[in-house]
Amino acid sequence: MANRRFLITAALPYSNGRLHVGHIAGAYVPADTYVRYLRATGADVRFICGSDDNGVAALKTAREQGKSVEELTAHFNACQKRDFDGLGIEFDIYGGTHQPDYAKTHEKFCQDLFLKIHEKGFFTKRSTKQLYDTEAEQFLPDRYVKGTCPHCNSDNAFGDQCEGCGRAIDQLSLVNPISVMTGTKPELRETIHWYLRLDQLQGKLSEWLASKKDVAACGAQWRATVLNQSLGRIEAEGLPERAMTRDLTWGVPVPLDDPDAEGKSLYVWFDAPIGYVSFTGALCEKNGEGLDAYADWWKNPDCNVVHFIGEDNIVFHAITWPAMMLASHDSDDLQGIKGEYQLPHNVVSNSFLNIKFPGKEEEKISKSRGTAVWIEDYLKTFDPDPLRYYLTAIAPESARTAFDIDDFVNRNNTELVNAFGNFFNRTMTFAHKYFDGKVPAVGSRDDVDTQHLARCEQAVEKTGAELEACHFKAGLSEVMALARAGNGYFDVTKPFLSRKTDMDVCGRAINVCFQTARTLTTLIAPFLPATAEKCAKMLNLDDNWQSWANATEQLPAGHAIGEAEILVKKLDPKEVFAE
Repeated sequence: MANRRFLITAALPYSNGRLHVGHIAGAYVPADTYVRYLRATGADVRFICGSDDNGVAALKTAREQGKSVEELTAHFNACQKRDFDGLGIEFDIYGGTHQPDYAKTHEKFCQDLFLKIHEKGFFTKRSTKQLYDTEAEQFLPDRYVKGTCPHCNSDNAFGDQCEGCGRAIDQLSLVNPISVMTGTKPELRETIHWYLRLDQLQGKLSEWLASKKDVAACGAQWRATVLNQSLGRIEAEGLPERAMTRDLTWGVPVPLDDPDAEGKSLYVWFDAPIGYVSFTGALCEKNGEGLDAYADWWKNPDCNVVHFIGEDNIVFHAITWPAMMLASHDSDDLQGIKGEYQLPHNVVSNSFLNIKFPGKEEEKISKSRGTAVWIEDYLKTFDPDPLRYYLTAIAPESARTAFDIDDFVNRNNTELVNAFGNFFNRTMTFAHKYFDGKVPAVGSRDDVDTQHLARCEQAVEKTGAELEACHFKAGLSEVMALARAGNGYFDVTKPFLSRKTDMDVCGRAINVCFQTARTLTTLIAPFLPATAEKCAKMLNLDDNWQSWANATEQLPAGHAIGEAEILVKKLDPKEVFAE
């Protein structure tokens, strides 16, 4: 599997607030796990992310907090990067669409793509009606309008998307719209915008999305939720024109020599996905390759682009963003022509994560109601890997799940501590006590030994297959099954008894336990990197220990091991619940 190339992106978080467990479960832990696995297989990977600074979300929060939007976005860009670092989520670059080091480059990429699409005739300029706040004396961007959803009747709908059903909507279709700025009822006024002709791109998009149903043909296993939501939207409603400009000055200016473009910026959902590209260019510059080297990642069919997102971003990543790239193509070929933007190899989406506090019913995570577990607060007290473990074990890969604090504590203590940690602890302490801190001789292995070692090889193959398919929950289950099998082997072979009667038999069993521990160290690394580092240190492994191909490479007899240490701490429910 060597020589594969991947450009992995994780959704750009709005730089107007802190990160909570729902964000991390949705896009970031699975993306980081996938990147770590790919690198372990020898793939050439770049991992891209950064904050989404432009548009209404940041403006709205800055206004509410009495700060400048520049101050607000800089603050949360730094906070989010700190949270990601604390969780061991390691991007190759973490940019920001309006941060000083990235804004100029980002603006260039956005304006260049807009002009290319404009030149190819996929924009329509037209007059339209938009809601206007007479008290604030300004047109209201989508997120500044709230009302009742025309589709599901949720009262939590904004002028671009309903938070209840997730459907994209037009602000004019809202029932009983209210200005978020002043709480007043807005009035309709005329304005001018540029609309992307999604209707003209619908046929190509349908053909491309339909091709993703065939795993063998497209080389990636697309989740049913992504295909059902995107293809279903096209088949049920078709694709209307969509405005890609806004009456805003905070953002990327519309790059047209037209008086009607004055004071307008590009729609944040036109600008945000281009951040993946502009940050790639910034990374190439940082690496000394030059800005134009971005094309070798974005315009080369040999590179697989994979987006990790939450369910509320499916429409934008599976329809709008591919449509923008298609609109810029000079060729009608969907298969990937060098020099053209490559459509995503895969769009990996998780559903929403709810939350359940002790003694309460399951509910939605809500910043306004305070029903969230904030990453910043969590990291002040706890290690990152128990959270990474739990969010993967309950990952909402096909349906919504809930972060249950009782369950979090229980799984940490009964699975991570009692199964994984216990296996390493009993193997390490036994070897230090009875074999001078060294791996015992292989001895004459019997069927129980060879069958268990074959089980290790199967775990490598099965875990790899699950990770290739972006089935992270199933992949972690395979690793934990091997840890439990290791404990089962220890119990069956009973080295604690044979040490009294036959040290050769005892050593043979402990040798197999060490080979199991060696395999587990590589397999757990994509999921729990900090824990894996401890394992590697205890086993005194060389620098190549993360290589997937070496996962079953056996430790030689006489290999000196390091000191035993506690891999995972047992959590005190009282302490967790207090936090």
